[in-house]
Amino acid sequence: MTKFRRFVVIITVAATFVFAFAGSSFSQKSQPIVIGAPLATQYLYGWDAQRAMLLAVEEINGKGGVAVGGARRPLKLDVLDTRDLEPGVPLSEALLVVEKLILDKKADVLLGGPIRSEAALAAMDLIAKYKKVSILTTGALTPAYHRRIGENYSKYKYLFRITSEAGQLAKEAIDLFENLRREYRFDQIFLMVQDVAHARAIGDLVGKNLAQKGWKVLGNEVYPTGALDYSTGLLKARDQKAQILFVWMDHPEIAILVKQWNDLKIPVLPIAGISSAVEQPGGWANTNGAVAYWFASPANAGNAPSDATPLTMKFYHAYTKRWLVEPEGYGTASSYTAVYVLADAIRRAGSLNSDKLVAALEKSDLMGVYGRVRFDPKTHQVIASYDPKEGAVGTWFQWQDGKRVVVWPASIATGKSRIPPWVASAKALTR
Repeated sequence: MTKFRRFVVIITVAATFVFAFAGSSFSQKSQPIVIGAPLATQYLYGWDAQRAMLLAVEEINGKGGVAVGGARRPLKLDVLDTRDLEPGVPLSEALLVVEKLILDKKADVLLGGPIRSEAALAAMDLIAKYKKVSILTTGALTPAYHRRIGENYSKYKYLFRITSEAGQLAKEAIDLFENLRREYRFDQIFLMVQDVAHARAIGDLVGKNLAQKGWKVLGNEVYPTGALDYSTGLLKARDQKAQILFVWMDHPEIAILVKQWNDLKIPVLPIAGISSAVEQPGGWANTNGAVAYWFASPANAGNAPSDATPLTMKFYHAYTKRWLVEPEGYGTASSYTAVYVLADAIRRAGSLNSDKLVAALEKSDLMGVYGRVRFDPKTHQVIASYDPKEGAVGTWFQWQDGKRVVVWPASIATGKSRIPPWVASAKALTR
């Protein structure tokens, strides 16, 4: 299966290069701007990012490419598999991929990953060494990434992140839970997280903040990547009378958790964060509807249907038409947007010089798929907001009647939350 998927990826990239350049008005002397993309292409957060970047490259090249100092140049995307989401693969493999993109593929800039937080942190020194501009567009949610940039700006100024991070996602989750407390009088929660840096950090942060707000945090179960049984945690949540189950796991095996929750009819409202099996548009079919009532956050708006900005559904429909599937999850909208933000910065810089590109990116201010895109000048983290006119907006949806319905934040919501019929709200019990 893995070999077959790699074959498909190779064919897709090759075909896209042909499509992107066919019929263009570029002269044979037009040197392409090479975008190196280190991505875990066998996993959702890699292949959806790759597809989104290719879509943006095709669109930009179809309109004449990018103006650089008076000449128009095409974009070329080189994708290499980091394998950093595969269990047991050493971080060194992702580093070798990053270095190969820089030295062998002659990448002018880097977009994408590495995706696993530990791999992205390990790659920071390597990218800084070669002074290559890099924009993280998927994965790597750890707050340590942008904090390190802020603490040593002169060394890490070439690195940016255009998608959300664990601290912001935790804040969104807490605000969502508080909204559910007002709506249903829920105040008891059980946590289940994956044993990776960003998931543990989010679990700890959410648990600590909710406890301070008067919630009863009944437990925090940690599962290894690829775990195949979650019944123990589910039964603990049931026996301790939790009302909300908060899940943060990005491996595909979470589909087992979804089915066990449904089969056992665990009386808790399930809310997942970055969770591949829940956030994908095929989640309903893949679980035979067991994913009904589940919440998920694919991070940025545009990864589920909403009217966050005038560009949101335009991108949504374009992606669906190009790849015959709706935007698939975390990393899709942000990877697409990053190509446009990069093209805009190159145009304004009039150069591919890294220092000039950094200066241009720091002044970025444009409307994207998920809101206004600007970077914090010290940490190079995209500025977040619940108002798409002010910053990058996240999105939380719930599976309802086979569809992903955005329910949070209120500024972009397309529907209201529901609870399973076997979950009684505290509000109903007191009537």
